[in-house]
Amino acid sequence: MKKKFIVTLLTSAMTCSLALTGCSKETPTSAGNTVQTEEGSTENAESAGENDSQDQTDESEAGDNAVSDQEAADEVAALIDAIYVQERTEDTDAQCAQAKEAWDALTDAQKELVEGEEADPDYFGRDTGDASKDDPRNQDDIGENEILVVSFGTSFNDSRVDDIKGIEDAIQAANPDWSVRRAFTAQIIINHVQARDKEFIDNMDQAMERAVANGVKNLVIQPTHLMHGAEYDELMEVVEAYRSQFETVKVAEPLLGEVGADATVINADKEAVAKALTEAAVKDAGFEDLSAAMEDGVAFVFMGHGTYHTAKVSYTQMQSQMEALGYNNVFIGTVEGNPEETSCEAVIDAVAQAGYKKVILRPLMVVAGDHANNDMAGEDEDSWLSMFNASGNFDSVDAQITGLGSIEVIQKLYVEHTAAVMKD
Repeated sequence: MKKKFIVTLLTSAMTCSLALTGCSKETPTSAGNTVQTEEGSTENAESAGENDSQDQTDESEAGDNAVSDQEAADEVAALIDAIYVQERTEDTDAQCAQAKEAWDALTDAQKELVEGEEADPDYFGRDTGDASKDDPRNQDDIGENEILVVSFGTSFNDSRVDDIKGIEDAIQAANPDWSVRRAFTAQIIINHVQARDKEFIDNMDQAMERAVANGVKNLVIQPTHLMHGAEYDELMEVVEAYRSQFETVKVAEPLLGEVGADATVINADKEAVAKALTEAAVKDAGFEDLSAAMEDGVAFVFMGHGTYHTAKVSYTQMQSQMEALGYNNVFIGTVEGNPEETSCEAVIDAVAQAGYKKVILRPLMVVAGDHANNDMAGEDEDSWLSMFNASGNFDSVDAQITGLGSIEVIQKLYVEHTAAVMKD
């Protein structure tokens, strides 16, 4: 009714106007056009309102989805942080399974959002090799004689197979009448491997309890640790708690042997490691010998972990050993920067002042795990590879990601340490 009234009113007005003024050169606006314009404006306004409302709905839904995605990722991060601990509890097995199940339920986009105190997408998402190639050596039926090979451990599957299993296999081959079993001292790593790969590795207490339950009488413990540091001390505390439950318990030397009183003290073990590591690095770099690398302006930097323990002098001793062997283009560094002369900055200065323009980084570690892949050769600006490049002192900086445990000479050195303590 309202539209008809408007049309009638406008038609009357136009008729009066034409009667008074006559024909105009401009075509007058028709009543129909006027009505259509008014109706069109109304419809456009309604349509715009509907679009605005839909946009707001879409934005709200997108916001809700974003919150939902982040909440899902945060839940997984919390579950990862809960198992990123050094103490095993009665809930650990269930927590490991729950964390992996929750991770598997995430979308790829949600997985990228996982971030916690220790959690990140790499915890479950990084490809570190085939865990099925490893042997956790957690079997029973041990017998009366056991060699327990104790390592810090690594969650990098390939390195665990090449380095740790490589050492264990060599010791087993040299002692066919003894049962070789494994223990890790890092519960954080045990939990990681268990949650991600469903591989169950004993910690020290579990391994000792397994030995007792299996009636082991003679127990030999071979640490794969580099030195008599904090991890070795913790291992010995556990051993002492169980010693009375065996007829004999013997603990072999770690890789570098006795620490020694000062930086000048070197021994046959340190010499053997220095030679084996350098020879492997030179070969992998494609040089005939160390002298050829030196002539090409190449320096080798071997990066250890470092420690605040008094055993930190072992790294300085290794540098002394390199110098005693005439390995003037070999430098020792540490992630922790202890001792101070082995910090990344100090090593960069030493290599630059010596005039070398090419650098090859390689771990002075039994396994090429997290420290080798991230702290040494990672893409972050604080990795050694990045810091050496950023210094602007070198024409090239390369990295060899290979652990000591995969070197045959090093494996034989562990075998010798085991044999030596068994003779005592």
